Amino acid sequence: MTPVNKAAIAAAFGRAARSYSNHAELQMQSAGLLLARLGERRAANVLDAGCGPGTLSHYWREQGSHVTALDLSAPMLAEAQRQQAAHQYVLADIEALPFENAQFDLAWSNLAVQWCDDLHQALRELSRVVRPGGAVAFTTLAAGSLPELNQAWQAVDAHPHANRFLPAQHLADTVQMLGGRGGIVPITLDFTDAQSAMRSLKGIGATHLHAGRQRAPLTRSQLQRVQLAWPQREGKCPLTYHLFWGIIERD
Repeated sequence: MTPVNKAAIAAAFGRAARSYSNHAELQMQSAGLLLARLGERRAANVLDAGCGPGTLSHYWREQGSHVTALDLSAPMLAEAQRQQAAHQYVLADIEALPFENAQFDLAWSNLAVQWCDDLHQALRELSRVVRPGGAVAFTTLAAGSLPELNQAWQAVDAHPHANRFLPAQHLADTVQMLGGRGGIVPITLDFTDAQSAMRSLKGIGATHLHAGRQRAPLTRSQLQRVQLAWPQREGKCPLTYHLFWGIIERD
């Protein structure tokens, strides 16, 4: 498996720092789903790992938590700070957290660990910094996500245009190994056309491919082919995500 280029990922999300919140419908649905699974939980100290522009950091801050916002992208972290989303801002990698053991009551990570090299390492790190009685709560994407994008791009070329994601069973096994629970929920977002659907990915920084940077921008004829090949649903261009949620309670 090709190692993740963390610098390229940080750069892609950095470019999207200011536009991210305008295109973050998936992130908000994912966060709402994870909060529902987490239930009523008070957390004095929260780590928002992969905080992006700080939307959920701000949520936890409003709940009365002391929030540490962490991200791999300096521009994203700067945007979170501009929004006064948290109490502390840390530029770091989830797979190598710069904290002592048992620092937080909740390690929260919404749609970030899919950019890690090693899921088990990322979850072990998040678990390590959580106190006994606390929890790790995360979401990520599973294999099979973005089938419409993959199908439409076949009309243009044979190269991958969507990222590789781990199989749902692998995600479930990893969480179970760490004493947690989880599940898969499909989320479909509808767009007026293929260009809008692809723009939504660019707007949240998710244009860096695990296999490398995307090719040059589409020509008009290529865009027309993608539009015609995109599976339609009631006159809309859907994007389907297989969302995996996981919660690991710390003993």
